[in-house]
Amino acid sequence: MSMEPGALCRAVESYLRRKNDGHLIRIVGPAFEMVCEWAAAGIPLRVVERAIDRRCVRYYARGPKRHPLRIEYCEADVLDLFDEWKHAVGLRAAPGSEEEAPAGLEAEEPGPVGRPGGSRSRRSLATHLDELAARLSVWNPPPGAAALEGLLQESRAAVETARSGGRTLRGEARRRVTEQLAELDGRFPVAARTDAGDAVLCELRTEAQESLEPFRSRMPAAAFAKALEAATDRLLAEHFKLPRLTFD
Repeated sequence: MSMEPGALCRAVESYLRRKNDGHLIRIVGPAFEMVCEWAAAGIPLRVVERAIDRRCVRYYARGPKRHPLRIEYCEADVLDLFDEWKHAVGLRAAPGSEEEAPAGLEAEEPGPVGRPGGSRSRRSLATHLDELAARLSVWNPPPGAAALEGLLQESRAAVETARSGGRTLRGEARRRVTEQLAELDGRFPVAARTDAGDAVLCELRTEAQESLEPFRSRMPAAAFAKALEAATDRLLAEHFKLPRLTFD
């Protein structure tokens, strides 16, 4: 079942209040209608929260604000992140008008798991490797996460080796580097599942299933199972703040 509109509004109000340092702005009128549309479309609460986070970063980067952030300012980020979430877990809109999309979601191959540093760009591979080395130098798994720690060390070594090959990787050398990055990237969710423990994994899997429930009746069982695993991996990536290595 999708989240009931009133419940989603209250949850969004509560989250936005925390982001606004305790200042409460009620979601009423057009804002209430907008959030009700999000609920009807099956947009998960976590997607809305991440959109608020993203908007807050830009909003407060401009300096101190006299007015708290309103949910209306987050609409574009919510819709963008919902599209990203659908792609990541293997859902897409069926052919037709934009209005048909919420009711016509079909399964597709899941996209890359969203993780910090995963935005698409036209950066060079050399620039990607430099930025990736910087991210890996400051990211550390939680204490006791042996699988992630081992994979982190392996990834750091692979990135440094690739960087030492020069800034003009071409042909076969470039292909080997990009394939190695993708292979390492695909192992991070597996390592995260190993280190998460049964309790955390069960909690995240339950959350993933709830987020997909609005679409379940329109999906074959095999497609739903695949989407559930992809959504769980996405939540694991958020839980551990996993880096993303793949070069797009």
